[in-house]
Amino acid sequence: MSRRAHTLIILTTLFTLGTTTPAWAALPWGLDQALSPDRLSTSLLIFLTLTALSLAPALVVMVTSFTRLVVVFSFLRHALGTQSMPPNQVLIALSLFLTFFIMAPVWHDIQSAAVQPYVEQKLTGEEAFQRGIQPLKTFMCKQTREKDLALFLSIMKAPRPKNYQDIPITAVVPAFMISELRTAFEIGFLLFLPFLIIDMVVASILLSMGMMMLPPVMISLVFKILLFVLVDGWNILVGSLVKSFH
Repeated sequence: MSRRAHTLIILTTLFTLGTTTPAWAALPWGLDQALSPDRLSTSLLIFLTLTALSLAPALVVMVTSFTRLVVVFSFLRHALGTQSMPPNQVLIALSLFLTFFIMAPVWHDIQSAAVQPYVEQKLTGEEAFQRGIQPLKTFMCKQTREKDLALFLSIMKAPRPKNYQDIPITAVVPAFMISELRTAFEIGFLLFLPFLIIDMVVASILLSMGMMMLPPVMISLVFKILLFVLVDGWNILVGSLVKSFH
């Protein structure tokens, strides 16, 4: 490219920057504009919204029925011996939509008690939070063992509460989670029993027939899937899990 062409490009660039300077100056890049009350409150609201969205998956796991559901479905897959079938995406999606179904009455109570009055400016932010947390706390306390609640209250050295509403949420959430894990493991144990019996019977038959080179898992898998389908296992399991929260 010639020297004249280089000069023309530079002049064109400088002209463009010079003509767009007023537009750049109009943008709120200054510190004074960024720290104005209106812009600061808007920035803070955006920051809090993004923070809440980033914490949403953790909240779904901690304070809803999701933990019990996904752990039980994982136990079922291991009991059947189907390796990665159904895949993790399917189990998580099923657990998530069942969680929405189970938690729908709780969300409705939160909506009517806290969200709607707050939108209508009948409550302050703190009052809306205190009202909104009560239905969620009631749900968690109903599914939590008293022994687990007592454990965290003793660790916190908190006074003995008169009722569930007086228990701090910082003690309810971890107690609820370990109670859910215990319940899920109990259900998983019951799921394993019939499939374990099938494995033992198939292994004994193959051993008595002298077919020691044939893996028993290949044969028992067929019978376990057949048994699960014949008894309508998905209907029974999902129905029992949903009813266990009511």
